[in-house]
Order: sequence, then structure tokens, then C-alpha cells
Amino acid sequence: MRNRYPDEEAGQVPVAFVVRQPGSNIVGSEIKDFVAKQVSHYKRIRRVIFIDSLPRNASGKVLRKELVIKLSTPTSKL
Repeated sequence: MRNRYPDEEAGQVPVAFVVRQPGSNIVGSEIKDFVAKQVSHYKRIRRVIFIDSLPRNASGKVLRKELVIKLSTPTSKL
């Protein structure tokens, strides 16, 4: 799940929320490197945040506003 994080210089920068599969040991730099090869420079992910699950509503849609709230809380691991 990709979202945008507020940034003083750029306005907003891309951020990835990642749910690891059980037993996976993938790290943020691997995700950033993969995405960097696929997209334009301005679309590159600046931060990767690993979470247990994506917040969803009753119909299964991702609650993006809750992800933005996670970015602004001091307990999020940025």
C-alpha cells in the first residue's frame, strides 16, 4: 500500500506500508531498490513502514486516512 507523507521541501513524498508474509525477512532497502527500478525518480518510495495488517472497512477497502494517522503518531517506526 502506497501513501504520501507530508514533507517540508517536497510537499508530500511516497511512503510504502508493507505487510510481511510469515517467515519473510525482507527489509525496507530491498523494497525501495525494487520500486526505484520500476518508477520515475519522483515516484520513488522514501520510507517503508512494516505493519501487521492494513486497516480495512467492512467491504474490505483500505482505510487510507488511518494510515496517514499512523504516520503522524510518534509511535510509528519511520
